[in-house]
Amino acid sequence: MPEEHISKLIILQKTLKYEFNNLNLLNKALTHKSYTNEISLPLKNNERFEFLGDSVLDLIVSNYMILKYENLAEGSLSKIRAAVVNESCLAKLAKDINLGDYLFLGKGENLSGGREKSSILSNTYEALVGAIFCDSSFQQVSKVFLPSLIKEIYKHKDACSFEDFKSNLQVYTQNRFGCIPSYKVIGEKGPNHDKQYAIKAIVRNKELGEGTGRSKKEAEQIAAKETLKYLLSKEG
Repeated sequence: MPEEHISKLIILQKTLKYEFNNLNLLNKALTHKSYTNEISLPLKNNERFEFLGDSVLDLIVSNYMILKYENLAEGSLSKIRAAVVNESCLAKLAKDINLGDYLFLGKGENLSGGREKSSILSNTYEALVGAIFCDSSFQQVSKVFLPSLIKEIYKHKDACSFEDFKSNLQVYTQNRFGCIPSYKVIGEKGPNHDKQYAIKAIVRNKELGEGTGRSKKEAEQIAAKETLKYLLSKEG
C-alpha cells in the first residue's frame, strides 16, 4: 500500500477516533466499484460492506431509540429511523467527515464529480460502518457513529412522532357513524401573548373529549385524542 495512501487512511482514522486492527478493511470500505472495474488487480469493492452497514445502522438507531424513547410507538420509531438511515442524511454525515476525499474511484466517476454524489457518499458511509463492525464489535461501532446519529434523530423526532389525532378521529367517525367531528371553543384565558384555549370535540351533537393548548390547533388535537380514546373504550 503506497505511503501516501496510508497517510490518508491515518487521517481518516483520527477523524473517526477509531484505529483499525485490519487496515485492509478500511481500504476495502473506501473502494468504489468503478475503481475495481478499471484495474486488473484482484481488489474487491465496498458493496458487501455497504449491505452490512445498512443493517448495522438500522440496529444502532433502533437500539438507541428503544432505550431513550419508551413512550414512542413502533410506527413513530420506524419513521424516525427511515428519516435518519437514508441516502440524503447519510450523504450529509459523510460530507461532515470529508469522506469523499478518501474514496478510490474510477477515472470516469472521479471526473464526473463522484466524490460529491449523494448515492456514492451514502453507500460509502454504510460501507465504513460495516467495515468497523467487522473489525471490532457492535458496541465499538455504536461508539464511533452514534453521536452524529443522535443529532439527526433529534432533528426528526418531533416531526416523525407527531400523530394527527384529528385525522384519525375523522376517519373513525366517518366509518363508524357516517359523520365527521366538529370542534367548539369553550374557554380562553391568559394574555394575547400567552393565551390558553379550551376546546371540545363534538360527535353526533355530543360534546366528548376536551383539550387545552396554547393554540386552537393544539387544543383540537388533544380533544380529538381524548375523544378517540373514549370511543374506542366503548367498543370494548
